[in-house]
Amino acid sequence: MSLKVVAIILFALTYVSLLSFPKYRAYIALGTAAIFVILGIVPYNEVFSAIDWNVIMMIAGTMGIVSLFTDSKMPNRLADMLIEKTPNVKWAIIALSLFSGFISAFVDNVATVLMVAPVALTISKKLNISPVPSIIAIAIASNLQGAATLVGDTTSILLGGHADMNFMDFFFFHGKPGLFWVVQLGALASTLVLLWVFRKETQEIDAMDRTPVTNYFPSVLLVGMVVLLIIASFIPNTPRTINGIICVSLFIIGLIENAIRTRSTDMVKTAFAEIDYFTILLLAGLFVVIGGITRVGVVTDISNLFVRLSGDNLFLIYTLIVWASVLFSAFIDNIPYVATMLPVCGEIAGIMGVSPYILYFGLLVGATLGGNLTPIGASANITGIGILRKEGHEVTAGQFMRISVPFTLAAVTTGYILVWLLWS
Repeated sequence: MSLKVVAIILFALTYVSLLSFPKYRAYIALGTAAIFVILGIVPYNEVFSAIDWNVIMMIAGTMGIVSLFTDSKMPNRLADMLIEKTPNVKWAIIALSLFSGFISAFVDNVATVLMVAPVALTISKKLNISPVPSIIAIAIASNLQGAATLVGDTTSILLGGHADMNFMDFFFFHGKPGLFWVVQLGALASTLVLLWVFRKETQEIDAMDRTPVTNYFPSVLLVGMVVLLIIASFIPNTPRTINGIICVSLFIIGLIENAIRTRSTDMVKTAFAEIDYFTILLLAGLFVVIGGITRVGVVTDISNLFVRLSGDNLFLIYTLIVWASVLFSAFIDNIPYVATMLPVCGEIAGIMGVSPYILYFGLLVGATLGGNLTPIGASANITGIGILRKEGHEVTAGQFMRISVPFTLAAVTTGYILVWLLWS
């Protein structure tokens, strides 16, 4: 049996296991990576280079800074200030969804939901109304904006690492509007959907007490991270891991400042505990596995299959990637899916002799925005439902999808059309 056949069988078993046992995804990916090395599919001396350390460091550093930012109560303060400007429940929900989207463009989606949801719960308790619609709106809006910037979501970081895109490339790329503007127009379309869904929620809201901010330094760090990532994007010949170095360095500075200011290491322990090591280990394993299947030609075979199925028609391939990504991301975690499909998209573009970016952007639009379709399609959705469950509200799939389906279809359709018009 050839190494290619063995790699295909192992990869298929791995993917089925990732779907079947989500709690053990990291161990499954690492286990398969180890088998690939033992069998010689990935030589042991290439394991280190197969892992994209820039992506790993960016995720770890960003998560650490976000934990400090959340602990400072600044997000709650910003949300309170936003609510002061809203006349009724409808506009409060819209404002919170837009706010969660804005935060999520720079902060992990789950962290965003954990920041903003308590404000929605407080409003709901004051007015004696159900918090379910507002929490759902916050969760799906945070997912939508994850694709807007390099640091908005793990899938964006994966794209940046694979396609060697920097922070500013998400805004303007090769002289054209980047993914940021595509996502914003998608957000505009989906916000119009929310305005229709919540058109009857006209109860007035009294001003809320402003949450006191305990420390402004993490806010400076978060802004500093964005500024330094922008500056780095204009400096030629920087190390490939420059973005990761920036994120990790600022996280360390934040820990040192906190330890000196509080004369305690409690927050150091908390911040390190907030880092999602599970996702980091999952990605490390996946990088090795994907490197292995690429090395033995499996990615090329999958790409050739796409080209044959579409009759060498770029529009059909693009359409298939976008809407298949929506469907897959509605039911499975989009991180392993995007990690697998990025090299496939690049290979398809190489076979057809076209620029890969239209396929990369279509993949991200479908996979990131498509996760909003169902309650289990994104971690932020699961987090929002978990918060509601703790408050005694069981959310059915029907309740969730009454809001999420029109929201998602509006956003994805807008992105699908815009990416094709800009990059075809």
